[in-house]
Amino acid sequence: MSETPPPPQQPPYDPNASGPQPGYGYPGPQPGYGQPGAGPQPGYGQPGPQPGYGQPGPGYGYGPGPGAPYGAQPPYGFTPPDPYAPFGYDPYGRPYSDKSKIVAGVLQLLLGTLGVGRFYKGDVGIGIAQLFTCGGFGIWALIDGILLLTGDSHTDSQGRILRG
Repeated sequence: MSETPPPPQQPPYDPNASGPQPGYGYPGPQPGYGQPGAGPQPGYGQPGPQPGYGQPGPGYGYGPGPGAPYGAQPPYGFTPPDPYAPFGYDPYGRPYSDKSKIVAGVLQLLLGTLGVGRFYKGDVGIGIAQLFTCGGFGIWALIDGILLLTGDSHTDSQGRILRG
């Protein structure tokens, strides 16, 4: 069985000594650390082109490039679009529609007596009712157009929130 060497001993404390004790504080000047006339250190030359840091290859950020094998993984950070929410989600997690609430509101204000804003949204039943009643003699069409422009929770025929 071999013996392990004893741990190093701390230098004795001398209360009469002035200045830093040996083994404590910052080391003295060392060669090569910013001293005048020391010269550059080997391996730390001027920065130049580094291998592996060129321009990104073809297809960067858009899935595997051409010629990639079938089933290749897309690059890190690439998120394919959700087929149930191709226009994203609102802050409450509800999917956005492909239709706009501004277009629906303006159509309802201009052609609401024919129910065009409701037909645009996909509300065929209410659109037919507005068509036969001339938009509730214009009053229903006006109120409906204002509500479409100012509301936040109007949905299309698939239950998705209209985009702003």
